Amino acid sequence: MKFYDRKSEISILLENERQAERSATFTVLMGRRRVGKTSLVTQAFEGHPYAYLFVSRDGEAVLCSKFQQAIEEQLGIRVYGSLTRFRDFFEVVMRESLHRHFTIVIDEFQNLYKMNSAVFGEIQDLWDRYHRDSHLNLITMGSIRSLMKRIFEDENEPLYGRPTSKFTLHPFTLDVLKQIFRDHKPDYRNEDLLCLYMLTGGVAKYVELLMDAGCYTKEKMLNYFCRQDSYFLSEGRDLMNQEFGDEGSTYFSILQLIAAGLNRRSDIDGSMQRDMGTFLQNLEGNYSIVSRLKPLLAKPNSKTSAYEISDQFLRFWFRFVWPYQSLVERGQLTLLRRNIAQHYEQFSGRTLEQFYQQAAMESGRYTMVGNWWDRKGQNEIDMIALNEFDHTGVAAEIKRNPRKLSLTELERKVSNLPSADFGPYHLSLQTLSLEDL
Repeated sequence: MKFYDRKSEISILLENERQAERSATFTVLMGRRRVGKTSLVTQAFEGHPYAYLFVSRDGEAVLCSKFQQAIEEQLGIRVYGSLTRFRDFFEVVMRESLHRHFTIVIDEFQNLYKMNSAVFGEIQDLWDRYHRDSHLNLITMGSIRSLMKRIFEDENEPLYGRPTSKFTLHPFTLDVLKQIFRDHKPDYRNEDLLCLYMLTGGVAKYVELLMDAGCYTKEKMLNYFCRQDSYFLSEGRDLMNQEFGDEGSTYFSILQLIAAGLNRRSDIDGSMQRDMGTFLQNLEGNYSIVSRLKPLLAKPNSKTSAYEISDQFLRFWFRFVWPYQSLVERGQLTLLRRNIAQHYEQFSGRTLEQFYQQAAMESGRYTMVGNWWDRKGQNEIDMIALNEFDHTGVAAEIKRNPRKLSLTELERKVSNLPSADFGPYHLSLQTLSLEDL
């Protein structure tokens, strides 16, 4: 699959590189695994002097030897003797950048924690000493959000406040996802687009795997997902083990409950037989894996809330793969595929709501997008999108089947919106189905 989009991100990287010709720049690029960070920097710096360094889980001496070889081959930086400490390697780079402009990309930067956590203090010391006269364009990339946040956003950490640029690479937007699908299959069906969104969430690697395999229909995508050699079957476990480490089992259990529909705090605590507050806070704040949904415009301290897995791939994986690991291990993937087919319509109904909510936010017309429901559960509106500046908005009922939509019923629900919150807004009403995708 060819390289798509990322124009604004490439523009940022190249602008930072140009700035580094005058004064050193330090960019932090975060993003979940497989979202396309490496492809982005490769595309951005093609034809420019740069070295790509991947922090593997080797010892410090072995890693420094690899880095030494990389900068010699990719930048022509000659080093006499063998470097065995990261501090010495980084000082060589900083000294070289005093009279020469180039880019260093350090991928999976957070892995340095496991190699030697003291290196962050050493980087701080060398950066503070040399960067004013340096012409280095330093880019650090990481996919473990919790560690990257600790390294760069915790004021007690040595690298706090050192980056000159920081941004997150997100999955493809819906417009880009549609463009990719049009390029591969111009006559794709709406059902196929929804399935692609549900399985990948726009994550570049997942989209590439399906497109390169010629999986352009819902049936082919799901069959490919459940193949014996499927990359996807173990991907969720690999992602989460990377994030959670030794506490994985509890987090896995919570995410399985949320994916199955037990998404209220009381339901989760009851199923786990203990208070899960700290774990849920970590999943939301440190790991950014779940979102706590509240009725739109609800008060910050409102207890009316529900949890949802934010990542489309993980939401699907924890619903249909993780609970049935025994089937995967025994190779009974036909049963796994049959179970997905049995519950597909119900599960993809919520995915359709998320698709339209994301589309509303990406349209640039609204400042807030979400759901609304009352405490009794008698009135629920699938999507409300508001513009806080001109006090306009839209309320929508969303169903896969257009025959199940009722504008009259939506009008009744909208009439129950609290006037204290929604009174200033002029809402237009919409019904949306799979046919409108």
